[in-house]
Amino acid sequence: MAKDRFRERPHNQIRKCRISSYGGVLCYWIAGDSDSIGCLPCPLEEWPNEKKDKCIQRATEFLSYDDPLSIALTSIIVMGLFLTVTILIIFIRFNDTPIVKANNRNLSYLLLITLMVCFLCSFIFIGYPNGLTCRLRQAVFGISFVLSVSCVLAKTIMVVVAFNATKPNSKFKGWVGPQLSYTLVSLCTLAQLIICVTWIAWSSPFPEQNFKSQPGLIIIECNEGSTTAFWCMLGYMGVLAGICFIVAFLSRNLPDSFNEAKFISFSMVVFVSVWLGFIPAYLSTKGKYMVAVELFAIIASSAGLLVCIFFPKCFIILFRPNLNTKTYLKTRGTQNR
Repeated sequence: MAKDRFRERPHNQIRKCRISSYGGVLCYWIAGDSDSIGCLPCPLEEWPNEKKDKCIQRATEFLSYDDPLSIALTSIIVMGLFLTVTILIIFIRFNDTPIVKANNRNLSYLLLITLMVCFLCSFIFIGYPNGLTCRLRQAVFGISFVLSVSCVLAKTIMVVVAFNATKPNSKFKGWVGPQLSYTLVSLCTLAQLIICVTWIAWSSPFPEQNFKSQPGLIIIECNEGSTTAFWCMLGYMGVLAGICFIVAFLSRNLPDSFNEAKFISFSMVVFVSVWLGFIPAYLSTKGKYMVAVELFAIIASSAGLLVCIFFPKCFIILFRPNLNTKTYLKTRGTQNR
């Protein structure tokens, strides 16, 4: 009733407007005529107009598909997805060539498929947030990225194992094979899976309307539920990437016939740099720009792994086939030893 009387008051009876805290949410209170008691608040979903004599609906903000920022990010995602599929087709087409075999082709296929999932999961971050997308987007992102980093870590460790297995009476000969790499990838991914399942079961992310961040706007966003779980997920991914970089850097000078550690080292530098830059950018942005920052980090780190690890191999396969021979790889390995 008070709200109706307030809407009917003429502008010349409105004296002033002040900001106060109402129910823990920042809102405008508008003073009425001289016989009014206190100020009348606009509902949370509304905001005073310029004359301060009427409440109007607040504008809503989220990263919609027709937003220019979303269109730009979506274009990059589609391009990255197209490149990943193209590289996968090239590797399948040249499946029996020495350079594909020498760099653990099964892990390469798994890594490429995982990078496709990383690009695809970016679409969950765009659009109107709902209960399902809020629950899925961080979990899918975290598990797929840990799976990709685990594949890179397994490839790096297999470089060390393969080199040491060539030495006389080496104990590493029994470790050469897919079992070690598959076990390592499974265990690393299982730990992240436990973190994400616990997060969803204990304090699941949910959509909410944010009235506080920007005056006059309702920001539709996903509340992460437990910020501790969110940073644990990112921290675990960072620890794996750091271990992968250290192992790759220490094994970068092993024989070229087995070695892709140099490319892995550079890819991990790009990966870690992107996510270290993500932290301050994420904490300093709000609304749709916070989502855009995380999307950019996902795209940039996925593209870094794709370019640094697979582009050199594709270049040799397509443009330098004379280097893609067993004789050449063995010669380079002998020279490096």
